Amino acid sequence: MSTPPEDQLLTRLRSFHSEYFPRHQQRFQDLVAQGQHPKTCFVGCSDSRLVPYLLTGAGPGELFIVRNVGAFIPPYDGSHGLHGTMAAIEFAVLTLEVERIVVCGHSHCGAIRAAYDGVPDEAKALKAWLKLAEEALLPVRSSAEALRRTEQRAVVLQLERLIAYPMVQRGVQAGRLSLHGWHYVIEDGEIHVFDAEKGDFLPASQASNPGTGPYRQYVEHDGQVLCD
Repeated sequence: MSTPPEDQLLTRLRSFHSEYFPRHQQRFQDLVAQGQHPKTCFVGCSDSRLVPYLLTGAGPGELFIVRNVGAFIPPYDGSHGLHGTMAAIEFAVLTLEVERIVVCGHSHCGAIRAAYDGVPDEAKALKAWLKLAEEALLPVRSSAEALRRTEQRAVVLQLERLIAYPMVQRGVQAGRLSLHGWHYVIEDGEIHVFDAEKGDFLPASQASNPGTGPYRQYVEHDGQVLCD
């Protein structure tokens, strides 16, 4: 009887243990002995094409990563119920005392498209979750331009919600915490950061800062206001 081929995922697990880990063993041991002290909380979409460590060049222990469909943040008022994302933000700010929170959306986001086009009735949780994007939607049919604008609008919307978290607001007002809004254009390999002064997303290669907040209002070039 022939031996079945080894599962690719299992092969990668073994490779991590035998090749990567020995080269970085001391780093992992330090993270256990000294605990984790990441300076950045990265809130990103679950999309497989978004790889936070690859984009930021970070290593183990440098990012506290929170991921969900669409990189959405539920309002602190509990109107959408409790969620792991809320708990993660509270933990990042109150326990880990991170210095930055990044909200990173991306191009070709399936969550934003689904917010326009709908999802199967069987996806009850997803349908409820996508309501968190409604305020960012444009009164038009979905198109490449509308989707791109909505992806960016959604990032700003999440930042507006984020600043309503009491522990986040205190940190920002005290200068201990900064907020960053990013939009990753997959096909260009470029992060566009939201520049609060210019009120626009700029390629990181041209931006003067990595995006700072808080953002209480997002006015687009055509004069449309995201939130009053």
